[in-house]
Amino acid sequence: MRPLVSGGILKRSLRQPIAATVPDRRIARAPVANPLLPWPALIIAATALAVILPFFFKGNPSGHDFEFHLFSWMEVSSQWKQAIVYPRWAALAYWGYGEARFLFYPPASWTLGSTLGSLLPWKVAPGAYVWLALLASGLSMFALARRWLSSGDAIFAAAVYAANPYYIVIVYWRSAFAELLAGALLPLLLLLVLRLNEEGRRIILPLAVVVAAAWLTNAPSAVMANYSLALLLLVMALIHRSPRLLAFGGLSIVLGAALAAFYILPAAYEEKWVNIAQVLAPGVRPQDNFLFTVISDPDHNRFNLLVSIVAAAEMIALAGVAWLSRRSRAQHRSLWWTLVAWALAATLLMFSFTFPFWQHLPKLRFVQLPWRWLLCLNVAFALLVSMGTRRVLSRILICGVMLGVIVAVWHRVQQSWWDTAGDIAEMRDAFDPEGSSYGAPGYEGTDEYVPAGADSSEGNKDAPRVAVEGDGRARIHILQWAPESKLFFADVSRPQNLVLRLFNYPAWKVTVNGETVDAESQETTGQMVIPVEAGENRVQVRFVRTCDRTAGGWISLATVILLLGLLIWSRRRPAAGALA
Repeated sequence: MRPLVSGGILKRSLRQPIAATVPDRRIARAPVANPLLPWPALIIAATALAVILPFFFKGNPSGHDFEFHLFSWMEVSSQWKQAIVYPRWAALAYWGYGEARFLFYPPASWTLGSTLGSLLPWKVAPGAYVWLALLASGLSMFALARRWLSSGDAIFAAAVYAANPYYIVIVYWRSAFAELLAGALLPLLLLLVLRLNEEGRRIILPLAVVVAAAWLTNAPSAVMANYSLALLLLVMALIHRSPRLLAFGGLSIVLGAALAAFYILPAAYEEKWVNIAQVLAPGVRPQDNFLFTVISDPDHNRFNLLVSIVAAAEMIALAGVAWLSRRSRAQHRSLWWTLVAWALAATLLMFSFTFPFWQHLPKLRFVQLPWRWLLCLNVAFALLVSMGTRRVLSRILICGVMLGVIVAVWHRVQQSWWDTAGDIAEMRDAFDPEGSSYGAPGYEGTDEYVPAGADSSEGNKDAPRVAVEGDGRARIHILQWAPESKLFFADVSRPQNLVLRLFNYPAWKVTVNGETVDAESQETTGQMVIPVEAGENRVQVRFVRTCDRTAGGWISLATVILLLGLLIWSRRRPAAGALA
């Protein structure tokens, strides 16, 4: 009798995993039981802990953006104590003159950071934040990889992603906490795009949520996420010859922006009210930050060399594992081609010959730093390493080489800076009202969020909160000096101009004795100037909701109601009328 299975086929079936013989379409639909088992989560958590291990011995690495983020967290925590749930104005920036920081910087990172600072000692909060961000990245990568790879390979991919070389650069040299948190969204973005062909309209809502989350986490990363989404949708549409994927993805982009409109619309509308051009000042422009670029700033060149070496090492390793994983194209066609296309686009955009794209593609220049595309490249890096190397020795070799590159640039190019508990306590003193005769001392602000026309370098750190312009005299009695509300009495013998220790901004509404007045800006400093009449004047200054904030809030609310309605309606439909 002829056997049911030939010897050759039987031998191949014993050598290959069962999933390798299943078509790509069926794998994508295969149910995955318990995708976040405790064991994978523990390994990912341990990997994230290993990344921050030096924190326990040396303190907090103080990268380029460390003080910006920590001061933001402390400011938000301070305003929460004053019942300001969603801060808009950073009151103590520039030593009390203030800036519109929280109107323009997305809320996710400073909300998480200030929450941790409210629950933990401030010296511990940055490490806790980094650990949570790395854990979230690892879990999102595991959710992606587990759908196509074995559990062991998915865990390895998650661990590689949670400790990828660019993350190490972010943690120890850049302290770009918002960008680090945004990295957790990218595997989910790819996962949903890959599911789009199978599940159709049902993916529009979750994909829109990921797009909205990107906007609310980090603006440059959101720009990269939107361009990446467009590329991934195009690749998927070509692979499956399905133009509808472009329509579904485009709708997700629009809905995601609408969900985040309460942040996006004010940030876009009020750009003209601040010195937003400083975002693209020399040193942070795309043309100054392509790989291996040299400018007249030695410190800039040193860091650019560091990140360029790390990027080059990753690109070489990625090319190798992409070649080794080419056999996976048959089983994981959509996954492999989207990873290769995404990695190739991210790689090319880091080199100077793509500068015309940076000049002309909408908003791409606001990514600022071309090597930021390593954030996207590492999604492909983690997965292709897992797909292209099956032997433990090969994986150890790749991870060892990457670790060696980090150690080499650490010792040979630029070491990290560290802040001790004493340094963190000194930063906290900026919010201590007893540190100055005129309230909390404050801290240095950020140029791009200073109101247009204001010169932050001209401000006097020891200026009183309210003074009379010129040589005039007045009796000032301050009743309230909160971040978004100021109330005081000014008794003057003749008409005077009062100068506040506060940058003027269109969102400030001023009333004198119950009548609205138009505040002016002092020519040299940009401070608010309020005209008052002779006698006692009751002056109130409030940070009000502008029309753009109101419109953005209503758009977000209407979008949430619309999506919830569609979700409820779709679940009530019979299974036969499925959405796909």
